[in-house]
Amino acid sequence: MAKQVSPGVLALRKVVEDVYADAREAKKAGKLVGWSSSKFPCELAAAFDLDVMYPENQAAGIAANRDGEIMCKAAEDLGFDNDICGYARISLAYAAGKRASRKIDLATGEYVINPASGKPLKDENGKVVIDPETGKPKKDPKTMQPYTVLDDIHEIEALPDGREKDLRREAIKPYRQMRMPQPDFVLCCNNICNCMTKWYENIARMCNVPLIMIDIPYNNTVAVDDTNVAYVRAQFDAAIAQLEKLTGKKFDEKKFEAACANANRTAQAWLRVCDYLQYKPAPYSGFDLFNHMADVVTARGRVQAAEAFELLEKDLEEAIKNGTSTTPFPEQYRVMFEGIPCWPKLPNLFKPLKEHGVNVTAVVYAPAFGFVYNNMDEMVRAYYKAPNSVCIEQGVDWREGICKNNKVDGVLVHYNRSCKPWSGYMAEMQRRFTADLGIPCAGFDGDQADPRNFNEAQYETRVQGLVEAMEAKKAKEGNA
Repeated sequence: MAKQVSPGVLALRKVVEDVYADAREAKKAGKLVGWSSSKFPCELAAAFDLDVMYPENQAAGIAANRDGEIMCKAAEDLGFDNDICGYARISLAYAAGKRASRKIDLATGEYVINPASGKPLKDENGKVVIDPETGKPKKDPKTMQPYTVLDDIHEIEALPDGREKDLRREAIKPYRQMRMPQPDFVLCCNNICNCMTKWYENIARMCNVPLIMIDIPYNNTVAVDDTNVAYVRAQFDAAIAQLEKLTGKKFDEKKFEAACANANRTAQAWLRVCDYLQYKPAPYSGFDLFNHMADVVTARGRVQAAEAFELLEKDLEEAIKNGTSTTPFPEQYRVMFEGIPCWPKLPNLFKPLKEHGVNVTAVVYAPAFGFVYNNMDEMVRAYYKAPNSVCIEQGVDWREGICKNNKVDGVLVHYNRSCKPWSGYMAEMQRRFTADLGIPCAGFDGDQADPRNFNEAQYETRVQGLVEAMEAKKAKEGNA
C-alpha cells in the first residue's frame, strides 16, 4: 500500500517542481536565468522578475539521487581538491558541463543495465524468489537501473543533429536537478561561508557570466552593529544597480515589496512548521523538515511557498488532534541533529534511529532559513544571522534554546567534512551542551554530498552509544 501523502506535502512538492520548470521554460524563451547562493536576498532578483536556481539545493538533490560521488570525482578531475565542499564540487562539475547519465548502447538505442542494481523479486506471497542455478535472490526487472556514466553537455551540443546527439541528450538522468539550465549570471552572498566566494567566482569564470556579490562578514558579537548594516545596505544598492544594467529594467519597488511580503509570510509559516517538533510525541520527524527545505531555499519569495507551508501547518495541527505522526515507530528518545544531513545516505542515517526508537525532534539547519524582518535595515540584520556567520555565543544560545523548547534527550552531531566552518567548533558546542543542559552527545564523521566520507559502521556505533547514554540518564533520573 502506497504511503499517504498530506495535502501540504503535495503542495510543497509542486512548488519546487514549478521553480525548476519555470527556469527551463525561461531559458527556452531566451530569458535570463541565474544561479544564486541560498542566502542571497532573493527579494532583489524578484524585483526584476528573474528566474533563479540554487546550486546548493541542486547539489543536495544530486547527492540524494546517488550521483554525488561521480560529480565530485568529475570536479576533482578538473583540478578541484577533494577537500573542498561537496556541494561546490558537484556544482562546479555541473557548471563545466558534466552530467550524470544512463549508459546507452548507441547502436541499439537501449540502456545498458547494471546487474547489481534492483530489488529482490518477490512472489505473490511476498517471499523472495531464489534463482535455482545461482542460489541467489532473483532481481525484479522493473527495479533494475542502467549503469551511471559521466557525459558532457557541451560535447553533446557540439555534435551534428542526429541519432547520437538525441540519444545522449535523452540519456542524461531525468530528475530536475540534473536538467537545471546553465546560468546567465550568478548571485553570491558569503554569509554562509567563504568557500562560497571562490565557488561562485569559478562558476562566473567557467561560464563567462557576471557575478553580483554581497559580502557579509563574520559577526564577532551577538548584536549586528549599525556600521555593519550600513556596509551591507550599500552593497544591496550596488547589487540593484548591477541588476538594472544586466536586465535593462529599472528596480520595481512594488514587485520588491510583494517579494518581501511573500518571503516574510513563507518564513513565518516555515518557522511555525518547525515549532511542531516541540510536541511530545512529535507529529513528524526532523528528516521531514530536511526534505521540505527545498521550498524555503528555492521559493521563499513566492506566494505559493507561503500557501503550501500554511497548508502543511494545517496538516500538522490535524495530526496533533488525531495523535498521528509521519514517524513510522514509537518515539522513545528525542534528539537534536546538529548540522547538514548526509544526503546520499539518508536511509542509512534513519535506519539505526528507527531501530532504537530515536526521533529527530530538533534541527539547526532548517530554521536558519527563517528570515523575518519589517524594513530594509532589519532585512540586512536577518541575512547576517546565518549559522556560520555568527559568534559562538550566539550559536550556543540558538542551539540550547532549541534543545530546551523541543525537549531533547541528546544531541547527534554530524562532523561534516564538506562544511569545515560549521564542524570546526562542534567539539566546543558538544562540551557546552553537556555542561549547560546535562544531556549526552555523540558525534559521527560524514559528508553532506560525498558518500566516500561516510562510515556506516561508525555511525551505527555512535548512535548505539548515544542511546545507551540517554537510557542511563533516564534510569538515573527515575531512581532519584
